[in-house]
Amino acid sequence: MRNRHVLARYLSRPEIGSLFGVLAIALFFLIVAEPFRHMANTGTILYQAATIGIMAVPVALLMVAGEFDLSAGVAVTTAGMSASLLAWYFNFHVWAAVGLSLLIALAIGAINGFMLNRSGLPSFLITLATFFVLQGVNLGLTRAVTGGVASNDISDMAGFDSAKAIFGASFSIGPVNIKIPIIFWIILTVIAAFVLLRTKIGNWIFAIGDDEKAARAVGVPVWKVRIGLYMFIGFCAWLSGMHLLFAFNRVQSGEGIGNEFIFIIAAVVGGCLLTGGYGSAVGASLGALMFGMTQLGINYAGWNPDWFKAFLGVMLLAATLLNTFVKRKADSR
Repeated sequence: MRNRHVLARYLSRPEIGSLFGVLAIALFFLIVAEPFRHMANTGTILYQAATIGIMAVPVALLMVAGEFDLSAGVAVTTAGMSASLLAWYFNFHVWAAVGLSLLIALAIGAINGFMLNRSGLPSFLITLATFFVLQGVNLGLTRAVTGGVASNDISDMAGFDSAKAIFGASFSIGPVNIKIPIIFWIILTVIAAFVLLRTKIGNWIFAIGDDEKAARAVGVPVWKVRIGLYMFIGFCAWLSGMHLLFAFNRVQSGEGIGNEFIFIIAAVVGGCLLTGGYGSAVGASLGALMFGMTQLGINYAGWNPDWFKAFLGVMLLAATLLNTFVKRKADSR
């Protein structure tokens, strides 16, 4: 046995690749895109990253446990849509609708976890089914209640202003405008990183992702941890959905489709392995930051945004290969 060099320990961290990626992308766009250098645009970049990071963090924890959630994108829309429709159709106080929406979001997560535990089917299939159910319910209920594909404007209802002051808040630090999702994103990242690295629950998550049978044999409550992780995704989807509703006063029923892949890409770029047992909440946030910088950097540089998805595919493949290489090197030392 011998102690590893401090530098070697840090270089073997899951998030180190995404950290270098963030620095490289920032330097690149600082050189080629003049608007990227303006401090006033920093808030826009962080906001773009936060809208992904709020969901990428819980998705990363779930992937560390060896599972996926393909319903995460539409769950955000479901949370915002349910609060809006409950408030408008049943004339609920807005805060009552917000509370009921939270219960719905947590219930969706709990059902995903319960079905995964009871059925033994892959999480890919369970959450893919949830994805289609939520997509259909979002569109069907919206058409039935409003006659269109968007929820009604609830900005004139009781409680809207106070809810908007929380979920749609923003403030300025000098020339930088900070929207509330950025604060939510930072808080969630800190809490998730602490839980993953400094608590018994974090050890359980790593153990389940590394070897479920071995984890169960030593007393890890596998079923409870899975349900808890899916409910955490439900909570974050609710948080993101509330911002979506109170920032724009209404929600489009088709929003969120495809975002689940963005969340997974951010987590993988941040160091999560698709096989589970390895990953980082901080890395997932760095992956979301890479997404935000790249998407806006391409626009600021005046390039064709159609190439962005091609970049995402290359970034996903490169990150997967790098993470696998780092994991093997770390295990061999």
